[in-house]
Amino acid sequence: MAESIFKRWNQELTLAGAGILFLLPLLEIQPKTYLTLTIAGLAMGMLLFLVASGVSIIFGLMDVLNFAHGALFAWGAYVGFSVFQLLMKWVEADSVLKNVTVFLLAMAAAMVAVALLGIILERVIVRRVYGNHLFQILITFGATIVLVELIRVFWGPNDEVTTVPLTFSGNWDIMDVIVSRYRIICIFTGAIVYGLIQLILKKTKLGTIVRAGVEDRDMVQAMGHNIYLLFTGVFAVGAGLAALGGVAMSIFSLQVYPDMGGTYLLFAFIVVIIGGLGSVTGSLVGALIVGLSYNYVAYLVPWAAAGANVLIMIIILLIRPTGLFQAGK
Repeated sequence: MAESIFKRWNQELTLAGAGILFLLPLLEIQPKTYLTLTIAGLAMGMLLFLVASGVSIIFGLMDVLNFAHGALFAWGAYVGFSVFQLLMKWVEADSVLKNVTVFLLAMAAAMVAVALLGIILERVIVRRVYGNHLFQILITFGATIVLVELIRVFWGPNDEVTTVPLTFSGNWDIMDVIVSRYRIICIFTGAIVYGLIQLILKKTKLGTIVRAGVEDRDMVQAMGHNIYLLFTGVFAVGAGLAALGGVAMSIFSLQVYPDMGGTYLLFAFIVVIIGGLGSVTGSLVGALIVGLSYNYVAYLVPWAAAGANVLIMIIILLIRPTGLFQAGK
């Protein structure tokens, strides 16, 4: 009982500290600028959540450390980029319907293509190393090298510029506060994805079976369920979320390049470590902490932006070594 209260107190203390941390910039930043930075940070945080949620689901439900997640993220970005190139007239059209349609098509194509790639990856190499984290790290790191080189083969080694659908570009001026349209879209997209993940995991029979399989595979097998088929499906969903994040982030950053996965995978691991490995809610909270802190610090002390997130991670781990939330929360 005392241990439970102590853990709860630690979590609340950490969250309160994070809240104070994000209010401190108000002392140095004008309110309108602060609001602009906050919206940008929320958008960046939601995009990082799309990437980190796949890592969290695969680890939390399968106990697999997938270092190829960044490469799957890059593949999603490139598939989405290809759809945009094929339907450039729709991207540049002054039509909400065509812009939204090509955006959804790019996301759907990327998720399906990368989910299939994830199925191949899980069946060919990951399934052989279940239960061995060291081998998982080594073999998925090797898969990353292969997947990145395949990107260079299919799309070339050069950076490419991503075009934003016309309706999504530009800003809204709300009471003299400049708000990017696409950033608002990113915030809503991340919130919808979080809600869907929680709904499936907590409210459906499939989510119950998958979570039970993590605790006791033999019991689930004895009940007549093919646990390996379920795990393949989970891996495919995680890969699809990486692809979704890749498409959304490529539009946000206006570029795609072969090694982009490595950059955002680092942020994704910081997010899941802060939030707690295997916790989807933790990934959301961790992503928002990283996105907001990065934007605030980048405005105040640009050279310390990246290091600030690492410092936050260290402080949180000193207070709660397992992260803010428990696995499965």
